[in-house]
Amino acid sequence: MEIREENTRFVIEHLAKKYDKKEVLRDISFTFEEGKIYGLLGRNGAGKTTLFNCLNRDVPADGGQFYLVRDGRPRLLRPEEIGYVLSTPTVPEFLTGREFLKFFVEINEDSIPDIQPLDTYFDMIGIEEEDRDRLLRDYSHGMKNKMQMLVNMIAKPKLLLLDEPLTSLDVVVAEEMKQLLRADKKDTIIIFSTHIMDLALDLCDEIVLLSHGELEAVNKENMDSKEFKERILEALKEEEHAADI
Repeated sequence: MEIREENTRFVIEHLAKKYDKKEVLRDISFTFEEGKIYGLLGRNGAGKTTLFNCLNRDVPADGGQFYLVRDGRPRLLRPEEIGYVLSTPTVPEFLTGREFLKFFVEINEDSIPDIQPLDTYFDMIGIEEEDRDRLLRDYSHGMKNKMQMLVNMIAKPKLLLLDEPLTSLDVVVAEEMKQLLRADKKDTIIIFSTHIMDLALDLCDEIVLLSHGELEAVNKENMDSKEFKERILEALKEEEHAADI
């Protein structure tokens, strides 16, 4: 009998976070599966970045836990297994693109599978030859975002958190980034946060709604239907109303 290898899962149990008296995350429990892009859809201020900061351990949660499960065995997620791409790119602007990429590969060479020539990486994300030796401070926002995405793709983390990385990009760059994510999702759990419903529907395999500090899976089977979009919009309007109270 052939034994099927179980996909890695990322499990969140009873995660909570409060700032003063405001409950941003309320007893969140959810399971994410490897090989899928999850669209974390919620209004601005709904708690998407707070959730990511807790998962990345930049901010301590008030309660709960999260871990990986492989072949039925749970284990803690190591820091190097988490990739985090911010909406505002953070790159060392005093380095050239090539210097930054070379430095990143060298310090992570023990954990990077199948290291490629640097120009191969630049080709992957469409950085032109004349730009590869320019200072990162002279890169456009979209180019910086590509570099930030690239180092996470090279590192191949088990969990990749994307905090609205496409929102301020032009149409061509955004489409390039979406194609890269689709091609790179096989061995990764990708959670893509956005407040733009059409972007989530276009890119993501699953939609997860963050509303009132709780996560809810949304069935995408009828995602082109008017009822589907009305259901999501209604939930987001409820979130906005609650914030105004």
